[in-house]
Amino acid sequence: MSQKQLKEAFVSNLNGTSLLEISAGLSLPPLCLLCRGLLLILYHLHHGKPVSSRKYSLLLDYLVLVSPLLFSCTVLSPIIFFIPVILAAFCAGIFSKIYSRRKWETRAPFGQIVGEFQKACLDPECIPAITVFRVYVNVLTSISILAVDFPQYPRRYAKAETYGTGVMDLGVGAFIFGNALVCPEVRQHSHRTQPRFSSLARQVFSVWPLISLGVGRLLSVKSIEYHEHTSEYGVHWNFFFTLALVRLAASLLLAIFPKHKAWLVALALAVLYQLLLSTTSLKMFILHGSDGRDSRLSFLDANREGLFSLFGYLAVYLASVQAGLWLQQRRSSVRGWLGALRGLALAVLVLWVLLQLCQACSEPVSRRLANLPFCIWVLAHCLLLLGFFVLTDLALVFTKLLVQGSSVPCCWKVVQPPDSGKKHQMEAVPVGRQDKLSQPCLISAINKNQLLFFLLANVMTGAVNILIDTIHSKAAFTLCILHLYMFLNCLIMYILHARNIVLKFW
Repeated sequence: MSQKQLKEAFVSNLNGTSLLEISAGLSLPPLCLLCRGLLLILYHLHHGKPVSSRKYSLLLDYLVLVSPLLFSCTVLSPIIFFIPVILAAFCAGIFSKIYSRRKWETRAPFGQIVGEFQKACLDPECIPAITVFRVYVNVLTSISILAVDFPQYPRRYAKAETYGTGVMDLGVGAFIFGNALVCPEVRQHSHRTQPRFSSLARQVFSVWPLISLGVGRLLSVKSIEYHEHTSEYGVHWNFFFTLALVRLAASLLLAIFPKHKAWLVALALAVLYQLLLSTTSLKMFILHGSDGRDSRLSFLDANREGLFSLFGYLAVYLASVQAGLWLQQRRSSVRGWLGALRGLALAVLVLWVLLQLCQACSEPVSRRLANLPFCIWVLAHCLLLLGFFVLTDLALVFTKLLVQGSSVPCCWKVVQPPDSGKKHQMEAVPVGRQDKLSQPCLISAINKNQLLFFLLANVMTGAVNILIDTIHSKAAFTLCILHLYMFLNCLIMYILHARNIVLKFW
């Protein structure tokens, strides 16, 4: 077999992993974020000021926010269920140290602190969990697209061939979910006077970079005979085309139907598509081609996975728009977000039950088909991860009450003291965003140039695969390459952020 065929076989005929293992993995990013926040608060407690050095801030962010994820999906994957426990214990130890080392004059009874926490007012215009969710989906995707070509990345985490739940399968759906959370229809929801088709017009203009990237990827892959897994999207199709068409189709549907009914449109679309898969020959055509022998003759035949999975991804996008509209409802207090957390937990529970019923009554999860179980699975786990991030932010807000003046980048700021007459009170912060460059942050850096970050990851992944025999790499060499690859990408984003440069042409 040629090197190209070896690499294609290396990522083919896989069956994914368990839902429990994926859920355990989803707890790692929020725990890393919590650990970083607690370390920054502890530093402030000791030194009376935040970390001001950009060099040390980048190093801390990379070592705490990125590096553990890279280890957990390679050499530490056999103990993936123990890693969250270890991180949680470490976070508990840091919190205990912060609580015990507060200055005596600022100490207050624990019950009073809890009461102030519940009454605390937060910036209603900022929801850090959404930003962090989108950034971490990008980071995890960037790690996986290169790591999957190395033997240290477990095959069960890679994309499943037909049925199954791989980590990378969830990453594809999470990308759709994250894009929908900040789409124009969600961001402009408060502007009732906007023309009905204004969002559609904006989307037509804004998707051209995705189409350009899709064409660029197609031409480059074909010209250098780069290895590709045809059954993912087809011969000529790729995820950039899927993302562009889903955004356009969703904007059209949301211009026709009321935005607050997006979940009904998503449900109808997903159920109808599943009925077609179950009652017609459509499923056999997608899986085996028009002649039943995996032919790739016509354009439809050659790209059947990418074209027909659009219906499932569109359903996920529309349901995610509904989630975005719900999250963007004005909540200006901790109490309001505790209620939102309960709503997220209930939604995850309902979706989890629906997933079990759908798999029992129809078929297992299939990213290749983007069937109804796949849609439910993606929504359940994305809402679970989003809920984890909201919980992390609230935990950091509570901890900041213990150390007055402390701050954590990409975390809620208290904007109003609960009781200005008390001696022990929170420091009021003006409503609105403060200078984003005043405290360096890798999350803000990546968020500012997310598409560039993803594009650089794809380009560097291609370069590494061309220059290195990834399949036969040893563990130490693999870890060096992956860390160098991720650190270089993060460093470029950090430099652009420090210079306040946003590379956006649309």
